[in-house]
Amino acid sequence: MPELLYREALRRALDEEMARDPHVFLLGETIAERGGSFKVTEGLLARYGPGRVIDTPIAEASFTGMAVGAALIGCRPVVELLFIDFALLAMDPIVNQAAKIKFISGGRRRLPLVIRTQGGVGEGLAAQHSQSLEALFYHIPGLKVVMPSTPADAYGLLKSAIRDDHPVVFIEHKRLYALSGPVPEEEALLPLGKADCKRRGNDVTLVSWSFMVHRCLAAAGLLERRGIEAEVLDLRSLVPLDREALLASARRTGRVLIVHEAVRRGGVGGDLAATIMEEAWSDLAAPVRRLAGRNTPIPYSRSIEEVCIPTVEEIAAAAAELAAIGR
Repeated sequence: MPELLYREALRRALDEEMARDPHVFLLGETIAERGGSFKVTEGLLARYGPGRVIDTPIAEASFTGMAVGAALIGCRPVVELLFIDFALLAMDPIVNQAAKIKFISGGRRRLPLVIRTQGGVGEGLAAQHSQSLEALFYHIPGLKVVMPSTPADAYGLLKSAIRDDHPVVFIEHKRLYALSGPVPEEEALLPLGKADCKRRGNDVTLVSWSFMVHRCLAAAGLLERRGIEAEVLDLRSLVPLDREALLASARRTGRVLIVHEAVRRGGVGGDLAATIMEEAWSDLAAPVRRLAGRNTPIPYSRSIEEVCIPTVEEIAAAAAELAAIGR
């Protein structure tokens, strides 16, 4: 199985889907000649030309709205929003238009649109370029939300997202683009809404997604030295949510720690915790806990931004405390 960088896996998915379906096209800021700020679309302009790899003005609301219209007439646009922070400029076409089309058309219209963007801390990009805003889109009926943590997942999930007939917000992480990992040589789509157990364990479940999955895996390694076997469940997509996998792991270990980079208040973790507490309460040995980002804008300083999100040591400590309850 070949090793690819996360960005290379995304590029391969885009390349294959553009070759397979002439209705797929890309648009976004600097994605054509420059290949995108994170080099995901590098080389695609030469292969598919300026009619299918389109550089846009710095006008997120306008070109996202254009993509919504294109999807309505049968195209499959893939929009790249440079930072998830900039998605706030395009919330009307995303939330009030794309997410509502199926409902307001009585199910007669489809809207196959993918919005690729990235978030999270790293690179010292400060408060307006480092947010984790997945909860905004998780809250909106009609949108699917995908957050892959590995190159293989990024490849398989992006292909499925492009083929989906409904709008998908596909959130990457700036710290993952240079991550290397195995990707199947043959085409391998992954279904949206299917979690992946990245590590088996019996004492406590660590639930996470995107970059935090890797910190949870590192924390599980620390816990193993203390005789604690942690399970790491990567949700991969938040909408649709793999409720069966989430509840099954919670019931089996009896202890759940939800870890995410976004701030705790109003975060997705609160909804996941409520789901587990409501539906698996009798199987729990301890209340569900959450570990999340600090309630602060992300600072410019790399050393300070690092303490704004859960560290490996914090995850391990919180999981160890949880695993000790009732033993």
